[in-house]
Amino acid sequence: MGQFNRRDFLKLTAASTAAASVAMPSFAQSSQTANPRGNIAVWKTGGSDRHAALRPLRWADVPVAGTDAVVTIDPSRSFQHVLGFGAAFTDAACFTLNRLSGSDRQQLFHELFHPSEMGMSVGRICVGSSDYATKAYSYSEGSEPDPDLARFSIDHDRAYILPILREARAVNTDLWLLASPWSPPAWMKFNGSMLGGVMRRKWLAAYARYFEKFLDAYAAEGARVNSITPQNEVDTDQDGRMPACVWPQEYEIEFVRDHLGPVLASSKTPADIWILDHNYNLWGRVLNELDDEKARAFIKGVAWHGYVGTPDAMSRVQQAYPNVGQFWTEGGPDFDTTGHETEWTKWASQFSGILRNQARSIIAWNYALDERGNPNIGPFHCAGLVTVDSRSATITRSGQYWAFAHFSRHISRGATIVASTSSSSDRATNIDHVAARNPDGAFTAVLTNPASVARDVAIRVGTSSARISVPADSVVTLSWS
Repeated sequence: MGQFNRRDFLKLTAASTAAASVAMPSFAQSSQTANPRGNIAVWKTGGSDRHAALRPLRWADVPVAGTDAVVTIDPSRSFQHVLGFGAAFTDAACFTLNRLSGSDRQQLFHELFHPSEMGMSVGRICVGSSDYATKAYSYSEGSEPDPDLARFSIDHDRAYILPILREARAVNTDLWLLASPWSPPAWMKFNGSMLGGVMRRKWLAAYARYFEKFLDAYAAEGARVNSITPQNEVDTDQDGRMPACVWPQEYEIEFVRDHLGPVLASSKTPADIWILDHNYNLWGRVLNELDDEKARAFIKGVAWHGYVGTPDAMSRVQQAYPNVGQFWTEGGPDFDTTGHETEWTKWASQFSGILRNQARSIIAWNYALDERGNPNIGPFHCAGLVTVDSRSATITRSGQYWAFAHFSRHISRGATIVASTSSSSDRATNIDHVAARNPDGAFTAVLTNPASVARDVAIRVGTSSARISVPADSVVTLSWS
């Protein structure tokens, strides 16, 4: 989490959404463009509808004049491949999900992860505890140094974290797991605490082995981890209020280049290394780290949070280093934000901007929390993607959940983001948009209208077009072959 409260992130929506209309980079690859014919399937969230199927549209050679906006999709210009959508399996989220009855959890997991439903295929886990946990803990507890990691143990995670991960992956066998630490073990830090502080450089080699032991242990438990970051939010210690750790730029370079990269390259359970795991405004730091050729040899991606800055930072990095992937790895609602259960247009606009700026994944914050945003040992007031009432076990879905439905249900792993442009540059009348081609050749376009009035929109591909009225405060997904 950034130094801003997550409510502040929502206040930045206007700036971030403006960045969503940044022109796609010029390095897109070409493919053949066809003029579609036939029906267009339509789904809508808005008013009383929640991802409701509407009457299909039909492609035709119809005029587009007189509409509020014309969204032109150009499949001949393609960009990044999509890894997937999902949220974080924090200690708190797994604790909350574990409190459901077996049948209720089975039904929810089918809804969240099964490819025929939401199809969520990525998740983030914590290496030790985050602020969303029942307690602060690492995998090498104790105040005395443990350079040989004789005290290493993942026993805490066996109670409910590992079972939840295995259950989710059983529903979607393609589930990709990213692991991030909020803090190294306390004895590796100057302040001797999991809360805040700075890493001691002399323990970098031991910390690389700590990662290796974690990856081995999780793989042995049937929860193989696919990618890791050296540190969640490298640029803040959160005033010592929660598990956190500052990592200077030179520390992360040295750790990846001289320790973690070489260790994982020869490990029996390797994982991709993604750096930063912090906000857009640190894009200059990312470029500096990638300038180190030896470190870059081990870096497969950059993990981004959306609390400060704008998503075009990802495009800047992608243009400079096209072989390094961009991944969006944290952001979520606050339970004390009025109307967080209906803010689907805020999140759909954000998601469109994220995908239009080269991100291959969108990973929200906690999969599930209770009605008070607990368990929580930190200072923030987050809501889960879903809320599980601590007394009744009733499940409610956030506005972010319904925004995800318009993306994760229709944009598959391996899909390619394709170019889309709007005729309107006026934010008062503009429609946020993104389009993708799925591996089976089908196309998806997501249109978001955050305005308080409906917008008449024309969709155009080649010489074919269709018109649709996008209601006020709604998200609409279109799909065609």
